[in-house]
Amino acid sequence: MHPMLNIAVRAARSAGSVIARGFENVDDLEIQHKGNNDFVTRIDKEAEQAIIEKIKQSYPTHSFVGEEGGVIEGDKDFKWVIDPLDGTTNFIKGIPHFAVSIALLYKGRLDQAVVFDPIRSELFTASRGNGAQLNGRRIRASKARELGSTILATAFPFKDKDKLPSVMKTFGEIFAEAGDIRRCGSAALDLAYVAAGRYDGYWEQGVKPWDIAAGELLVRESGGLVTDYQGGNDPMHTGEIVAGSPRVVQALVKKLK
Repeated sequence: MHPMLNIAVRAARSAGSVIARGFENVDDLEIQHKGNNDFVTRIDKEAEQAIIEKIKQSYPTHSFVGEEGGVIEGDKDFKWVIDPLDGTTNFIKGIPHFAVSIALLYKGRLDQAVVFDPIRSELFTASRGNGAQLNGRRIRASKARELGSTILATAFPFKDKDKLPSVMKTFGEIFAEAGDIRRCGSAALDLAYVAAGRYDGYWEQGVKPWDIAAGELLVRESGGLVTDYQGGNDPMHTGEIVAGSPRVVQALVKKLK
C-alpha cells in the first residue's frame, strides 16, 4: 500500500470510530442548519478534526480542504480533500448509510482515495495507476453495455428545488430505459458502489469536490468512466458527475446534455 494511502486509511478509521460512537447516541446530537435542508453535527466536526490530526502527524506541511473546516493552507502540491461524514442526514435520522471520504490531490491530479463505511466495515481504496480495492481485494466496475436492466444511482437537488422540474424530466427518461434507480443519500458510497460493480452507473449535479473526489478515483481505477454532464473530464470543477461503465456513461450523457 502506498505510504500516503496507508495514512489516509488510518485517518478514515479514526474518523469512523468517532462516527460509530456518535451513531450509538444519535438522539443526543446537537444539530445545526448550514442551509436549506443541509445539516451539520458535532460529529462531522470531530471526525474532520480526527482526520486532519492523523494526516498532519505524518505530513504537517500539506494543505487541506474540508466540508466543515474549509481551506487549511500549506504545500499546494499536496492537497487533501475531505468529507468527514458524507450522508449526514442519514446519520441524523439513524439510517446506517454514510461514509468517510478522503482524497489526495498531487499537483492537481487525484492520487490517493479512501471511502470508509464504518457501519459495514467496508474500506474502499485506490492509488493512481494501481487499481481499486474493497477490504484489500481488487474491485472492478460494471461492464454493462446499455441502460436496459442496469441498476443506477442518482440524487435530487434537495438544496435547490427550483431545478426539480427539469431534473425529474430527465430522471423519467432515464428510468424508462433503466432496470431500476436508487437514491440512497451518500455520493461517496454511490461512487464506491459503482467502482465495486454494485451500481452500473450514477449521475448527480450540484456536488462539491469533497463529495466526489475520492469516489472519482475509485471509479477510474476500477475501469469505469467518469465525466460531467457534457462529457468533460473534470467533474470536481463543474459540479456535475456521471460515472459507470463506459457505455452506460455515454448513454447517460446523451440524456443529460
